Amino acid sequence: MPSTGTSRARTALTAFALAAAVSGGAVTAAGPAAAQTTYARYVALGDSYASAAGVPDQIDTACARSSRNYPSLLNAALTPAARVDVTCGGATTAHMTSRQTGSAGPQFDALNADTDLVTLTIGGNDIGFADIIVRCATLGLFSPNGAPCKSSYTKAGVDQLSAKIDVTAGSIAATLDGIRQRSPRATVLVTGYPAILPDDGTNCFSTVSIAKGDAPWLRDTEKHLNAVIAAQAAAHGARYVDTYTPSIGHDACKPTGTRWLEPLFASGAAAFHPNATGEQSMAAAALAAATR
Repeated sequence: MPSTGTSRARTALTAFALAAAVSGGAVTAAGPAAAQTTYARYVALGDSYASAAGVPDQIDTACARSSRNYPSLLNAALTPAARVDVTCGGATTAHMTSRQTGSAGPQFDALNADTDLVTLTIGGNDIGFADIIVRCATLGLFSPNGAPCKSSYTKAGVDQLSAKIDVTAGSIAATLDGIRQRSPRATVLVTGYPAILPDDGTNCFSTVSIAKGDAPWLRDTEKHLNAVIAAQAAAHGARYVDTYTPSIGHDACKPTGTRWLEPLFASGAAAFHPNATGEQSMAAAALAAATR
């Protein structure tokens, strides 16, 4: 078994490679200088942004899980003695404790008292991510210069999506408490979601049929979800992993080679999901949090 010093050096080099891969060779703050901690048992929990839906190679089609998802990359960097990846496309907080599909049982079944590292990406499906995308992309076709999707989610002057995000905070809190109960020694990393649309609020109607007025609203909605996730992580003893900031300028509106998330007609991942480079970016951010 390698010495601690050797392990730390290897982890630092892997972090360097991850950071370089997502920054065109210019290493950014996403890559730590050296590992501060070694882990024995790593468990990855979460939804399709963690499973890397559509990213080759898919090793679990029922859960849309890729061999190049960010948990696999993080595992390669940290080399824990054991790793269990139960991430699954479509997962909500409810699927932490309940069966999701015929082959996917409760994700919390993977946790035990020996687990000392957990990653979690969750919350998007609790607010209806897929339905939001379908509704907004469809309504945008009929009112490209308006804000038809925002209007459809506004009832009596109340933003229903914003309200749903606030409710989801309680589910995320319960999830984090559930992890702590099952794995009391674990370092828990909770990721946010990377930028799907341009951070400046513009749209790219020919690529993604989101109306001009809906683009900044959807951006703010995603930022609200990330803020709620970050707040719950802080309140429940977990480390928040910011995947949004590094992804600015690499959203689904950008051309192939620049974008880290795929548009509606995707080639390297499921629509509106991270591609392989996007998963590398998420892994680099998680690695920085795991080793600080």
